[in-house]
Amino acid sequence: MEIVLALLAVFGLGTGAGVFVIRNLYYICQPSEVLIFAGGRRRVGDREKKVGYRLVKGGSSVRVPLLEQAFRMDLSNMIIELKVNNAYSKGGIPLTVESVANIKIAGEEPTIHNALERLLGKSRQEIEKLAQETLEGNLRGVLASLTPEQVNEDKIAFAKSLLEEAEDDLEKLGLVLDTLQIQNISDEVEYLDSIGRKQRAELLRDSRIAEAQTQAESVIRAAENQKNTALKQIETEIALARAEAERRIRDATTKRQAVVAEAEADIGSEVARTQAEVAVQKERIKQVEQQLQADVVAPAEAQCKRAIARAKGDAAAIVEPGKAQAEGIRKLAESWKAAGTNAREVFLYQKLEELLKIMVSTVPAVDMDNVTVINAQGGSNATKMAVFFEELKQTAGIDVAAAVESMIESGKKSAESRK
Repeated sequence: MEIVLALLAVFGLGTGAGVFVIRNLYYICQPSEVLIFAGGRRRVGDREKKVGYRLVKGGSSVRVPLLEQAFRMDLSNMIIELKVNNAYSKGGIPLTVESVANIKIAGEEPTIHNALERLLGKSRQEIEKLAQETLEGNLRGVLASLTPEQVNEDKIAFAKSLLEEAEDDLEKLGLVLDTLQIQNISDEVEYLDSIGRKQRAELLRDSRIAEAQTQAESVIRAAENQKNTALKQIETEIALARAEAERRIRDATTKRQAVVAEAEADIGSEVARTQAEVAVQKERIKQVEQQLQADVVAPAEAQCKRAIARAKGDAAAIVEPGKAQAEGIRKLAESWKAAGTNAREVFLYQKLEELLKIMVSTVPAVDMDNVTVINAQGGSNATKMAVFFEELKQTAGIDVAAAVESMIESGKKSAESRK
């Protein structure tokens, strides 16, 4: 306003002319629009780029006469009805999609500059048609990446995917997609109807399964209730049986004490009787032992002693001669050892008398005047003995023949005396 007044003062215009100038140069911007004053060069934001216009959003501004030209751009929503026919989805199923989109021209930088470059001067119908064609192209692209089931089952996700797909393209045009609502999805080959029938069949199947599960659970609960009832009944019977068993145990315990007392009394009397009998048997055993001692043991001991004495006498009769004979043999061995090499001849000479007695006792009586010894060197043992006897008579004066004869005579006399 100050600028306008200053201009009026400069040009010296009156009041009527001032009102006319204000009407043509002063612009008020509504909240749902933006004013564009074309002319001059201005820096856009913090960038080095300069544009030939300035923007006014809300408030008011004055157009510089002769230098600027004013334009208005509506920022209100545009409702666009979208209908795509025979849009092939993933899998080759053609779909028909009906939706409604709310679009407006961007009122914020830097998108608004794209809108000014591409949409300034176009009518609202032209802008709606451009946005519609852009959205239809995006819609077909999104449908090509989704199956009919995905499109039909999750419309919100489908709309979100469409918003993301169309955002870049609309931003390049300077447009903003506020909302997008999918109203209807259909197809001419009745694929979605078959999906619906399938879903209904699945729902019916699930309901029947749920019903069967409910019935099964009901049967199971009834069986569990019956089982619990039976278990409680069994537990009650077990408790009754335990109580009866405990009662019987108590009765048996009481009876046991009586039976034990009775048995103890019987056993005590039997023990006493047995002890008395034991005393009697002990005395009887003593009596039997004494009788056996007198009748059997004492005579046996006496007989044993006599047998021992007799055995000792017999043994002495054997032992003493044996001792004497052993002593004689020992002395003979000592004499033999002391005699040295001539011990054998001495032993033979000692035994000669006994040998001769034995020999003479077997020879009949023979009268001999002389014994002639013939030297028979190298003769038999009898010849050598005869020579020996003769030499003994000549040298030692021992007449062996006479001694033999006397011995024979004495032997005959002793034989006759024994007879």
